[in-house]
Amino acid sequence: MLGLSVPASALVFLVLVSPICAWVAWSDLKTMKIPNAAVLSLLGVYLLAGPLLLPLDVWAWRWLHFALVLVAGIILNAVAHFGAGDAKFAAAMAPFFAQAHLNLVLILLAAFLLGAFVAHRLVRRVPALRGLAPDWVSWSRADFPLGLALVGTLCGYLAIVALTA
Repeated sequence: MLGLSVPASALVFLVLVSPICAWVAWSDLKTMKIPNAAVLSLLGVYLLAGPLLLPLDVWAWRWLHFALVLVAGIILNAVAHFGAGDAKFAAAMAPFFAQAHLNLVLILLAAFLLGAFVAHRLVRRVPALRGLAPDWVSWSRADFPLGLALVGTLCGYLAIVALTA
């Protein structure tokens, strides 16, 4: 571990994951798919940077978060209308969250789900805005690009942790 504080570690993670999150949001809006390469990239950030930014025992135990969320996502994909890409990306996000912050993560997820859904539905009704990206599949689909809310949750969480001392 580099000896960074928790806020500094969160800030480094935020810098590293932000381009991946932008890729996921754009891809989900455009194609309603989250590329496996983006999921693997996010896991790669945790795999490679995690041991440098977190105590090794914390880093190792958080892989359990990945496994639990992946199993839950697979079940939701099988029994509900939950996208496989969303399930994989949510699982890849899970190790970045501290178990002690579960309430914060759930509140952020709820807020970003509501905000992203409303914003997406409003923007797609405005021809001038929709015309800026006329080929986006998400404009005409009944389902919602959940990746938008997932990346907001991850980036929002890391930003909050980075700003707390």
